Amino acid sequence: MKWAVRFILIAAMIFGMINHYVMLFRSTPFVPWDIFSIKTASSVAGNYDFMPTARVIIVTVIYIVLVVLAHFMNYRMEMKIKLRLIPGAIITVVLCLFVSALQNEDFQTDNYLYPFLFTPAYMTKVNGMAVTFAMDMAYIAVDKPAGYSEENARQILDEYKNDDNGQKEDASEESDTNNNEKMPNIIVIMDEAFSDLSVLGNFETNKDYMPFVHSLQNGADNTITGYLNVSVCGGNTADTEFEFLTGNTMAFLPAGSIPYQQYIKDTTPSLASYLKGLGYETYAQHPYNASGWNRETVYPLLGFENMAFAPDYLSRDVIRNYISDKTSFEKIIETYENKPEDKPAFIFNVTMQNHGGYTDTYWNFTNTINAKGLGNDALNQYLSLIKLTDSDLSSLISYFKEQDEKTIIVFFGDHQPNDTVASSVLAENGMDYSNLSTEETYLRYQVPYVVWANYDIQEAQNQDMSVNYLAANVLKTAGVPTSDYQNFLLELQKDYPIISAIRTEDVKADTDEEMLKKYKILQYYRLFDQKGDN
Repeated sequence: MKWAVRFILIAAMIFGMINHYVMLFRSTPFVPWDIFSIKTASSVAGNYDFMPTARVIIVTVIYIVLVVLAHFMNYRMEMKIKLRLIPGAIITVVLCLFVSALQNEDFQTDNYLYPFLFTPAYMTKVNGMAVTFAMDMAYIAVDKPAGYSEENARQILDEYKNDDNGQKEDASEESDTNNNEKMPNIIVIMDEAFSDLSVLGNFETNKDYMPFVHSLQNGADNTITGYLNVSVCGGNTADTEFEFLTGNTMAFLPAGSIPYQQYIKDTTPSLASYLKGLGYETYAQHPYNASGWNRETVYPLLGFENMAFAPDYLSRDVIRNYISDKTSFEKIIETYENKPEDKPAFIFNVTMQNHGGYTDTYWNFTNTINAKGLGNDALNQYLSLIKLTDSDLSSLISYFKEQDEKTIIVFFGDHQPNDTVASSVLAENGMDYSNLSTEETYLRYQVPYVVWANYDIQEAQNQDMSVNYLAANVLKTAGVPTSDYQNFLLELQKDYPIISAIRTEDVKADTDEEMLKKYKILQYYRLFDQKGDN
């Protein structure tokens, strides 16, 4: 008995401690599919502050005392080993039945359990951590949507094969050198944790922390700006990456899941594979470990022909413990200058400089931004990092202004920083980060984006959307032929400008939901059944 009790106590303590730190660093609770992220989490763990709070110390001491007291439990079942298997099997069956009941909608309703995955922190607060974890296990696999069949999905796609001019959308067979010369280079930068926290409310700083991006938002030539509504906050970068590259949405997948680790096991249609079919040379770049979010495996499955990770950045500047955005952007320029002359380039660059945490001090980094009156050093460090990125983006765009080849640059953040950074801004504006209203929660999932070109495009401001639409809009702006799926997304966007794991916004109350049903069918088809096509 004593060892059984000790096992349960130690397991519960470890489980609770993991959830505590996941909540602290990512602002969302520990979920079953986080187990697949152990390698990624361990690679960045050294940059977070694990200093235990008084509460952590007290709870840990209580558990240790209970483990010691278990020594005095001398009860033992006098059974042969084979007979002991019988109550063990019964307990296992009972636990499985109980977990199954927790995942049943009627049981959840009858017992006042909160079932909505899109608010995982609140779900854990209401149900408790262990019950929520058990409920989440039902969503490790993705069920087929109602009315799904491969044939039905293909029929839906057939409806969107032609563009407004009657031309075939999949122009890969028509691609030749002349067409390639007309197509611009497409450079996409998904910048780690880049956001403008002023969306949460007003706060004063000693100087502007993103003057260049703000100047673009004020109406620069050949520039489109707005805010992206993302599905994650404080972490899970790969989900924003997934939504942009595939046009799929996390809204139809389990909350907190990581498609890169759970679902992409074979060739999967993406922006990279589509542009490769149009004659683009495709590059994926990330100045950190190749194993992060399983990228070294996933990128080739998405159609990237060339990959660069931390070891490939031979000449580098390091900010805190990460390769700088300056170095990352220099890699983009190097790639552009060495690409095949007869091919346009699609470069997808995921930065690392601004990754959390933000509470440590560093010999190679000094804060330049101070949020007046808030007394939050983590916020000051974060804003100082954003200021560096803003300056480096300005330099990158200045370089491409001088280039003859048509080039379009897309820049956006993957998510806002965690609550340690944002809490003081929220408090300054009368909000409690642990008790946000629905509308206030939406603000935590908005990041700025910029589309800039070194040739004439139609300028626009305040073009807000969700991430799943951005790639299709970029191709439309760049004059690159769009695929049947991208045409569907552009049509869907007219009725549903925002679809994310956090919110779905339609343009009018009586919007026909038939398009949403089609979207679910097409996403399942492209993610699980449509292999190698676009």
